[in-house]
Amino acid sequence: MQKSQDLVPVMAVPNGTLVHPVYFLLVGIPGLGPNIHFWLAFPLCFMYALATLGNLAIVLIICVERCLHEPMYLFLAMFSTIDLVLSSVTMPKMASLFLTGIQEIGFNVCLAQMFLIHALLAMESAVLLAMAFDRFVAICHPLWHASVLTGPTVAKTGLAALTRGFVFFFPLPFILKRLSYCQTHTVTHSFCLHQDIMKLSCTDTMVSVEYRLFIILSVMGVDSLFIGLSYILILKTVLELSSRGAALKAFNTCVSHICAVLVFYVPLIGLSVVHRLGGPTSLLHVIMANIYLLLPPVVNPVVYGAKTKEIRSWILHMFSQGGR
Repeated sequence: MQKSQDLVPVMAVPNGTLVHPVYFLLVGIPGLGPNIHFWLAFPLCFMYALATLGNLAIVLIICVERCLHEPMYLFLAMFSTIDLVLSSVTMPKMASLFLTGIQEIGFNVCLAQMFLIHALLAMESAVLLAMAFDRFVAICHPLWHASVLTGPTVAKTGLAALTRGFVFFFPLPFILKRLSYCQTHTVTHSFCLHQDIMKLSCTDTMVSVEYRLFIILSVMGVDSLFIGLSYILILKTVLELSSRGAALKAFNTCVSHICAVLVFYVPLIGLSVVHRLGGPTSLLHVIMANIYLLLPPVVNPVVYGAKTKEIRSWILHMFSQGGR
């Protein structure tokens, strides 16, 4: 499935000092032949359909049902919308690669996909933090919940998450365009990621490395820290409740969010550890990256659909109506 590097044309930028490839070559999953890639496209298409229908259903249910116009569900609608866009940015191109074996992705298209992937993941992280804050206020300070998390506050929080993801990651494509790519042009994943493109440069990448470290610590690092702090305070409050039933009921409202946090951050931590170990990109790198990007949009609707009584009831009602 892999093309010769000599076949990749390059272009010089106007100042004549930088060399950019016309396109990059996507590998897919290293070590697998075209036939295996072809058959893997079908479960991938099924995953995309499941992610699209599941997240779209959650957004529509929350929009239609006025009783779900509460902070927790509005944040969930934002989260599902981001998952919907993220799956559409990654899965169709990946399925096309597996089905047709066409590896080329234009240089600027690759940078655009990279920006969208990283910006959307930052937005998801911000929404997970907002959901943790919602659970903290609802359990630790229930009398403040209605006054603190008002409709305008939720809307401003969503806008802040969108703006932060855009602002922090917008410079990345321009930093990468200031590098030359005069050696290999093979991207060792099924999609374009910053660290993967950066490794292809034959010029100094120090600025790119330092900026990437800065935004990872400023975005994912800070978010995970405050999410952890929120749950420490929630756990402290729950353990202080006199009634065991009340404690279980309070903590049960956090289960879906905890699952979403684990699905998001555990693969991220694993992928970061694998990259920190250094060395060439291996099959483990690729599998971890695929799990990190492809699994959450599929799993999150299932988790929230199963654990959220109102959404589950609405879906069961719709199925019962359709069966008549």
